Amino acid sequence: MLLGSPLTELLLLAGGAALLYAGAELLVKGASDLALAVGLKASTVGVTVVAFATTAPELFVSVLGALTVSTDTGLGAIVGSNIANIGVVLGVSALIRPLDISQTVFERHVPFMVLAALLLVGLGWDGRIGAVDGLVLLAALVAFTTVVLRRVQQTQSGISDAERAEMPDARLRDATLVVGGIVALILGSQWLVDGGQSLLSAAGFSDIFIGLTVLALGTSLPELAASVVAAIRGEAEFSVGNVVGSNIYNILAVIGIVAIITPISVAPGVRGFEFPALLAFTALLVGLMYRGDRISRIDGGVLVVGYLAFIYLLLP
Repeated sequence: MLLGSPLTELLLLAGGAALLYAGAELLVKGASDLALAVGLKASTVGVTVVAFATTAPELFVSVLGALTVSTDTGLGAIVGSNIANIGVVLGVSALIRPLDISQTVFERHVPFMVLAALLLVGLGWDGRIGAVDGLVLLAALVAFTTVVLRRVQQTQSGISDAERAEMPDARLRDATLVVGGIVALILGSQWLVDGGQSLLSAAGFSDIFIGLTVLALGTSLPELAASVVAAIRGEAEFSVGNVVGSNIYNILAVIGIVAIITPISVAPGVRGFEFPALLAFTALLVGLMYRGDRISRIDGGVLVVGYLAFIYLLLP
């Protein structure tokens, strides 16, 4: 959406940033309280409910782009968003506060993140992701959901009666905070994307560059806001779980759904640059996780610098 004046676009940017912050505060607070009420860890909530919710902008952009513009828009937004999740979201969060890595997330969820990236590259290497490929991605999503639900059941069965008696009750207020936070994040990210897209268009940048940067980074803003606020509040496991879960849902759910709606064409440039970049960032994150039980500030700096290099290589 192109808007009239630079002042209006700047106001959209400011309003979007304010909504993102407010939404992230509400979401992290509500999700954390709900996790305590039902006996779940913050990392589990981050990799499931919050990760799926913050994937909504990617789903919106990808489906809308596939139906109204081209499937390249949606695919570029997803690949770019997953790279931004690793390079920016985890990088900035780790710079604020080192991120502890949940053993459950590393052992059970990270393999699905790697599998999702490999499936996307493998299925799209022939230049097309069709309906059958979409079903394969959705089948992998069902497997991931099954693993998560089994873990939740194990956690619930391991809670003693004494521990359950001391747990706070789940409140409607907490669920309301989660829903309100999600709505504010989606609306705030949309405002920022609209304002940034208009300003870059006025500055003469191409639509392709805008799609790979503003749309990809813009749809990662909910994850960034939620993860940064979680890091500030000392709930770093939430940040890592949020990014891992979001990267899984982005590919398995969003690309899977779009591919069933309409075949996705994969341009040679995507196979030659964006796919290798996605695999490289995924491998880098796994390597940092494997090396220790936390992502340090130095690791965060490496991730951010890597993302800046990726953007530089995208510059026209």
